[in-house]
Amino acid sequence: MSVTLFAMALMAATPQAADTGAALASAGEGGELAAQTLAAGREEEALAVLQRASAADPHDPAVLINLGIAYAHKGDDVKARAAFEAALTCHEVVELDTADGSATDSRRLARKALRMLDRGEFRPRSEQLTYRD
Repeated sequence: MSVTLFAMALMAATPQAADTGAALASAGEGGELAAQTLAAGREEEALAVLQRASAADPHDPAVLINLGIAYAHKGDDVKARAAFEAALTCHEVVELDTADGSATDSRRLARKALRMLDRGEFRPRSEQLTYRD
């Protein structure tokens, strides 16, 4: 899954997701996931929204995963890792829809995000290392 699709993907299931093929900003009871903002590359705006949402509910795994993505896109791998690990250890496990139309649980997605972070997949392509034969 591409980084863009991953960033757009993370949200609790809503009927609107099918309309756009990407995650929308709302989840559950007015939760804010800033998926469209992340997908548009507006990390500062997404961070502000996600930090407020996380302060309101620090144990929402969907918010924590998107918060981690926003931090990773900004290059703050330490905060990104902390957010992904917090999502992984949340007591509540929620089903999340991804932009590619699949669904997975929040812990599995948090583990995937950690692996992507370790591989540097959240960095802009120009900053990623490539292997040459």
